[in-house]
Amino acid sequence: MVSTASYEARAFGVHSAMPSSTARKLCPDAIWTEGHYDRYREMSNKVMAILHDETPFVQQVSIDEAFMDVTPTAVNHEHPVEVAMRIQERVAKLGVTCSIGVGTTKSIAKLASDMDKPRGLTVVLPGSERNFMDPLPVRALSGVGASAEKKLKQLGIETLGDLARADDEEVVGLLGKAGRVMLDRARAEEYAPVESDDEVKSVSNETSFAKDLTARADIEAAIDTMAAKVGRRLRRKGLAGRTLALKVRYSDFSVRSVQRPLPNPSDDEFLFMEMLHDMLDELWQTGMPLRLVGVAVTGFEDDAMPEQLALFEDNEAEAVDKRRHLAGATDRVKERFGEGALRYGRELRLSGNDTGTTSKNPADYK
Repeated sequence: MVSTASYEARAFGVHSAMPSSTARKLCPDAIWTEGHYDRYREMSNKVMAILHDETPFVQQVSIDEAFMDVTPTAVNHEHPVEVAMRIQERVAKLGVTCSIGVGTTKSIAKLASDMDKPRGLTVVLPGSERNFMDPLPVRALSGVGASAEKKLKQLGIETLGDLARADDEEVVGLLGKAGRVMLDRARAEEYAPVESDDEVKSVSNETSFAKDLTARADIEAAIDTMAAKVGRRLRRKGLAGRTLALKVRYSDFSVRSVQRPLPNPSDDEFLFMEMLHDMLDELWQTGMPLRLVGVAVTGFEDDAMPEQLALFEDNEAEAVDKRRHLAGATDRVKERFGEGALRYGRELRLSGNDTGTTSKNPADYK
């Protein structure tokens, strides 16, 4: 699958989530490259550092997207557009570009940021929100997916202007609480603050496969690989979770998940692996093809890492201690030399079968 495509490739009709065979037909002279996630993370951190340098009110929502509150105050009179222009100049010095939208709400700013890429700057002045939003298709609004778009079109709602003028009861009756949010956004009446709180509610990782997995050994290897990535991220954040979850997607694209409490708050992927192998029995039977595997850890009420060794016998405590040393050493190698610098045998088992579209915290694990 195509993870993403340059603007030059998009001119040929290539887009993300397209089968690579289709993309090759549309653009036979395209240059293909694999993902370089360590590099993406490095650049993301540098860009986000620039944003935090401009204001403490930054809400990062993905690796390459964030909201900022740069509303002028009694102390800082600088116009938001001046801040946006300076950010673009600073980001450009890193060798990448960014598109920025300036508006009175997060939804408007998000819409504006999509108007002029790459390196666009779109400003929606106070009082002009509806003139800007009304002609846009409903799908452009954050939160309106394919299903909601289809339902809204059944009501004759094609644009954000149509949605803003729609009957509240009709839209809420059709879409529930999400309908109320969409109405407020379409009317420029949503004033959700920029939430700079970095509280983590879950740490997860999942990957899909180019060819469905049917052998238990391969599935367990995929689970172990995801568990190791989650464990590493937990340690990096200084977190220990209380609940472990396993998610699978079948060949018919249906999804199931199961979760279990951990005996103690933990960031130990070796403990996770053993439990996840048992949990797999609740979701999978011999021969069932799986297209995706995901692992998640939740429940971070206690910030401090608990002292676990007293809970075990001496030999078990020693084993736990050795595992932690091994995990820590692995973390340090990968942090310095990249994800591919050190690999377990289980990861080699699936080499070449992942689609390259691993996702962090991609969805709820219920």
